[in-house]
Amino acid sequence: MHKPKILLIGAILLSTTVSTQAEENKLGVTFDLAYMSKWMTKGKEGYSENGAFFQIIDLDFWNTGLGVSVRHINPANAGFYTGDDVKDKQRLDYSVSYKSSLFDDQVYKTKHKLSWTYKNYYDQARNEGNVQAWKLKLSWPGLLGKGIQPYYIAHYEYPAGSNYHKTPHWAGWVHRFGMEVDLDLAQLPKPLCLSSEVAYTDGLRAADHDWSYATFGVSTKVKMTDNVVFIPELFHQISMDDSVCERDVTYCKLSMKWKF
Repeated sequence: MHKPKILLIGAILLSTTVSTQAEENKLGVTFDLAYMSKWMTKGKEGYSENGAFFQIIDLDFWNTGLGVSVRHINPANAGFYTGDDVKDKQRLDYSVSYKSSLFDDQVYKTKHKLSWTYKNYYDQARNEGNVQAWKLKLSWPGLLGKGIQPYYIAHYEYPAGSNYHKTPHWAGWVHRFGMEVDLDLAQLPKPLCLSSEVAYTDGLRAADHDWSYATFGVSTKVKMTDNVVFIPELFHQISMDDSVCERDVTYCKLSMKWKF
């Protein structure tokens, strides 16, 4: 627990050095409550056939691009687990991230976000389940035109320390290639977002090195108040590699976000 605490404190101290920016730049706080009918994480079923609840706090430091977040995850159907099994499946994620953009005046403008996450199964021994993850997302909002935004995500995960019980084969990559487009419909107050993604799993959690899944999604936003937004999402995953997921999966995600 010392490493994530030190990183979070360091991020907060670093952010104070840039707090003298223009007055319109302010500390952003977002509180997010979410439910997934089935928790799919990089193509895998996180809780088998069961869903998950998420409680998330995001901090955006004065529009500098620097942010931190804390996310709690727990099974939606506690009856699926009994006794200590319920506790063992709960997790806290501590993340530090930085986002910005390059070539802002060009058609190939590139948005990028790099994040580091410590995933802590807090009711297990440290060397049982904790992992670290790096994630890089690149997107090109003007490259294809007509609102079509391609993106690429590189995700690398590995045991959180030495002498961990997880085998060396636990570490690995997932490469995700996708596109998003917003459709303006007269019947909806906010655009309808269509998304598609295909992934290549490169050994993560002892999976095969192969194309593993494709996911298609649709979502929108419903403004509840000036600072509250409801986001319903629907996804369908076509699974292509049994070492990642053995069946196709349709699932939904419902989120309520409060911005302060």
